[in-house]
Amino acid sequence: MSDLSQELQYTLEHEIPLTQHLGLRVISYDENGLTLSAPLAPNINHKRTAFAGSLNAVVTLTGWGLLWLILQELEIPARVVIQDSSCNYLRPVKDDFSAFCRKPTPQQISRMASMLKKRGRARIELSVEVRNETTAAVAFTGRYVLMLIEERAQDAEATSRGF
Repeated sequence: MSDLSQELQYTLEHEIPLTQHLGLRVISYDENGLTLSAPLAPNINHKRTAFAGSLNAVVTLTGWGLLWLILQELEIPARVVIQDSSCNYLRPVKDDFSAFCRKPTPQQISRMASMLKKRGRARIELSVEVRNETTAAVAFTGRYVLMLIEERAQDAEATSRGF
């Protein structure tokens, strides 16, 4: 696992305590996207399948984690929050599961970074899937808001005005 993936794992465990209960693990991060996984056992429901709330948390956190990683790579100090989302549960999840979020295109990332630096805030929509072998079991779309961290936002604003 890369250093950046290890940093994300640490951040998830220490800044979002729910991830410890879910058993959430960073599996991979590369130019294609981010994969997080969770075991079925702590996320099981009365039907012996994955609890919808756990699935929703994992897909939401996969999108959040991807944006966190991109911000680290761009060295932009910003907060990431989910604004709204849609989650479709297409098939039962009967085993340990993983969620994958495809990395936005370089153009989308550039536009997001530019807006964030210019206005102190940006929005981006991401899609995440949980798959059963070759078939999608959960399809998620979320709109995330990124906000420059206060002290950096003031620095950026002062710089843009020539101070």
